[in-house]
Amino acid sequence: MRARAVMLLCIVLAGIVTPALAANGQRYGYITVETMQIRFDNANALIHLNYSVDEVTRFIFFLLGDQDLKNKLIAILNYDDVQVKNLNLTQADFVVDNASYSYGHGVYWFPSHDFNVVIPVLTIQSPQAIRNLAMTKRFPEGMGYFGNVTPDATQQVTP
Repeated sequence: MRARAVMLLCIVLAGIVTPALAANGQRYGYITVETMQIRFDNANALIHLNYSVDEVTRFIFFLLGDQDLKNKLIAILNYDDVQVKNLNLTQADFVVDNASYSYGHGVYWFPSHDFNVVIPVLTIQSPQAIRNLAMTKRFPEGMGYFGNVTPDATQQVTP
């Protein structure tokens, strides 16, 4: 019984201390963002996020699971429909369906986007180009690109 009370006290203290530590723009609660890579797969965005979590929260994840971490990472990305593909205490992979607008014939536009935290190193990769940004909360201006077009298997290719 006493151990449960001590554990509950630790959880409450972590909840009180964590927002005070989040003064840094790269932080969202107990998460410190390090790098983000966004790679386009036609209209979808494949996002890889590297981050660190406070040592105090590692124990809480061990006890309670990682649902709060998932929710905070999704909030950092600031997209509505995000699928978590892989997640641990240092990195995560996400898929955002239809993150880009399709203009048909394999032509896409990834619009400007705001994140809910400063990203120290943001890399945006299309099949044609790579853009790197530093210390930004926003991907400005958007980016046009051609999707990964594969020849139709029913069409004959002539040499």
